[in-house]
Amino acid sequence: MSKPLKATVNCDMGEGFSLYTIGDDEGLMKTIHLANVACGFHASDFSVMNKTVALAKSNNVLVGAHPSLPDLQGFGRREMAIEPDELESCFIYQVGALDGFLKRYGLPMNHIKPHGSVYGQTARSIDLARAVVGVTKIFKSSAAGPQGVAFMGLAGTAHQQATEELGVPFIAEWFADLDYNDEGKLLITKKHDPVPIEVVRQRVNTFLGLQRFHKVSTIGGKLLDIGANVAEVSICCHSDTPGAVEIAQAVKALVDESNKEAGYV
Repeated sequence: MSKPLKATVNCDMGEGFSLYTIGDDEGLMKTIHLANVACGFHASDFSVMNKTVALAKSNNVLVGAHPSLPDLQGFGRREMAIEPDELESCFIYQVGALDGFLKRYGLPMNHIKPHGSVYGQTARSIDLARAVVGVTKIFKSSAAGPQGVAFMGLAGTAHQQATEELGVPFIAEWFADLDYNDEGKLLITKKHDPVPIEVVRQRVNTFLGLQRFHKVSTIGGKLLDIGANVAEVSICCHSDTPGAVEIAQAVKALVDESNKEAGYV
């Protein structure tokens, strides 16, 4: 039995559009470690993206790109038939937009995390996964260090396989407000239902405890491997889940305690 993996808290941010707001970005940004910033295809626009990056800088939060399928109407939570080369171009287009704002504020690009349905599609298809993981290399010069831009995704899936094949740093992600089925597939919903805070605490405590064994639990109670080569995990709290700020605060308190006990801080 080894010590728990180092953990962080991440959140999908900047998902408003024009005068419309989704989520309490200002409240959440004070609580998280990593921000996945929407890049315009499922949410956000140039003004929202600019404001979100500035907010991340003022709160010392690391920023990653959160590209999506081109689906504003469906918030990127509807699958689409798309070829690997098309998806690669789709991601380059979006990540490039965020990269411009990061340069404006003197910030590095920390990672890329797919949004919504394309997250699931790339987790299942190695060809799609290779296409999007390869985009991190295009923006390597925008990273903080020589290892380059990381890719955040599901351990034990095509996400991790592609990062290992291409030599890209991998951040394994787990969700405080979503479930996994017994095959390890993330149960992505178009609209996130409320999750009681005590249920969140129980889930996170269970997850952090299982990190000694590199396991994750499913909705059916099974334990699945999260990958032998994983060094870091990040717990996602969605900004559009009701009570998101309270959830993120609870999760960060548990994560900080776990990291302290494991000697990471």
